[in-house]
Amino acid sequence: MRIITGSARGAKLKAPKGQNTRPTADRIKESLFNILGAFVYDKNVLDMFSGTGNLALEALSRGASHATMVDMALESISIIKFNTAHTKLNDKATILKSDIFMAIKKFHQNKMKFDIIFCDPPYHKELCMKSLQILHEYPVLSDDGIIIMEHALEDILPDKYEEFSLLRRQKYGSTTQISIYENTKMVKSEE
Repeated sequence: MRIITGSARGAKLKAPKGQNTRPTADRIKESLFNILGAFVYDKNVLDMFSGTGNLALEALSRGASHATMVDMALESISIIKFNTAHTKLNDKATILKSDIFMAIKKFHQNKMKFDIIFCDPPYHKELCMKSLQILHEYPVLSDDGIIIMEHALEDILPDKYEEFSLLRRQKYGSTTQISIYENTKMVKSEE
């Protein structure tokens, strides 16, 4: 696992031992960031269930302005801190040890907004749907923002959920799928 391109290109990232954390594979990450292209530049990023910080750090390396990485596992927080220091991206990163759903409520209370939200929770626990629900209930996605969900192939996510509409769905191998949602709230309010 490494940073693919940008200011921290080639930096190898540390990952926890065992099966509790499943970092996004480099081939999936490369494909995802090819899809995102220049959209990442100067964006405020939230990495839910951050694990290693892999996705947020790639976004920072490619020019995102700031990334907030949230995980509740102490080992993951330690690894995110190591990876952030190793990539020399500390000045653009906030690392929080917290339950992500509690963190989103606090972000909303503090009127924080994110342009890109990565959501890569443990598979088979229905956490993607729960995440869409909390992001609807406590809107922290900017008006032109996107949510990127990485989930198991058999986890069926809707094409539309409240103000979130599917932009693209991409299958990777026999286990993983990425669903990208846009915020359509602004479009509705203008009609």
